[in-house]
Amino acid sequence: MKILLTGQAFYRCDNGQAVFTINLAEGLAASGQQVMVLAPSTKRPAAREQQNGVTVQTVPAFSLFDNTNVTAFSGGLVNAVFEQFQPDVVHIQDHYFLSRAVLRAARTRHILTVGTNHFLPENLTDNLLRGHPLLRGVQPLANRLLWRNMLGVYNRLAAVSTPTQTAAAILRAQAIRSPVSAISCGVDVQRFRPRPTLDRSFMRRKYGLAPDKPVLLYVGRIDREKKLDLLIAALAQMGRADMQLAIAGKGAFRPKLEQLCAELGLRDQVVFTGFVPDADLPLLLNSVDIFAMPSHAELQSIATLEAMASGLPVLAANARALPELVTPGSNGQLFDPTASRDAAQAIAQLIAQRRQWPQMGAISRAKAECHAHSQVVTRYVQWYCQTDSRARSASIASQTPCGGAVMAPGQVESK
Repeated sequence: MKILLTGQAFYRCDNGQAVFTINLAEGLAASGQQVMVLAPSTKRPAAREQQNGVTVQTVPAFSLFDNTNVTAFSGGLVNAVFEQFQPDVVHIQDHYFLSRAVLRAARTRHILTVGTNHFLPENLTDNLLRGHPLLRGVQPLANRLLWRNMLGVYNRLAAVSTPTQTAAAILRAQAIRSPVSAISCGVDVQRFRPRPTLDRSFMRRKYGLAPDKPVLLYVGRIDREKKLDLLIAALAQMGRADMQLAIAGKGAFRPKLEQLCAELGLRDQVVFTGFVPDADLPLLLNSVDIFAMPSHAELQSIATLEAMASGLPVLAANARALPELVTPGSNGQLFDPTASRDAAQAIAQLIAQRRQWPQMGAISRAKAECHAHSQVVTRYVQWYCQTDSRARSASIASQTPCGGAVMAPGQVESK
């Protein structure tokens, strides 16, 4: 099977959508599929290269702001790729410029086109509007308009996947017409695994962490919707110096968080590690005690799955899809993402459960194994085949004089 994947964020290794696309592309290639990825160029001109069995064709792009590349006017190159590669399936990852050009080319050629949704309006509007008091009131309207823009693309697809049942329910609430399936982003359970013999002190020293205190670790983008300010406020309310929070990643919100830590007297208690290289991440996860994900806008959270696969208890916001991963008292604790006091109580409860951390970590590991990347790749191949079969049946039925069993608009896959 020839599969063409595309999305605006492939080049961003700190972005969940990009991590998913890279992992899926390489997993499909390893399973014997022919895979090409169309992605924005990080160096402006177009180029083609091989990466772990995947052909990556970059598209000319220009930088807009904060690692956002725009790929307008890419239709000529997209059409050339279709003529050369002749894909059986096109799989888009978003509704932006490049994916729209790819969708147009695929529909012109009557090629099966599906998409995965990683989008929530809050990921944009929290950063652009919520920080400005005069604009905060227009956020609900902006969210509705952003959903309408997204559905204008995704309602033209043969089928849509999204990582969790929660994410699928969110799409259905927006009255999406394309069939929706929940398929996990997956996690590499061989790379991310418990390492009981690891010298934890080495990685702690490398990243400036205390050698003898419980450490909570967050990994991901440092943006407003991740609610890291609430987590910092919770630490301040606890008034305990016997623990530490490590924030790993990069993002535009970091200077404000550093200022907040200074104002609250938490400079020694909150450590900003910067971006953690791929080679270090599994080791760092095995060198801390608890993983923290305070974001209120997660459709799954690959970072949380990686921490769970590494055998960590998880502190997470009781929001969106995170409760699908964390069961309070079993493999971690949940808290209200609007209440720092509730977050403080959840942290205190987890710290008090220190003797249960190994058991909690084992439960996290077992949960993560259900999301093993090898299983996800198999599920996606099955989904492509099932969607293709359904599309062919619908096409034949629509050409039959007496009609036939054609899927009604808005019908979704049964679970």
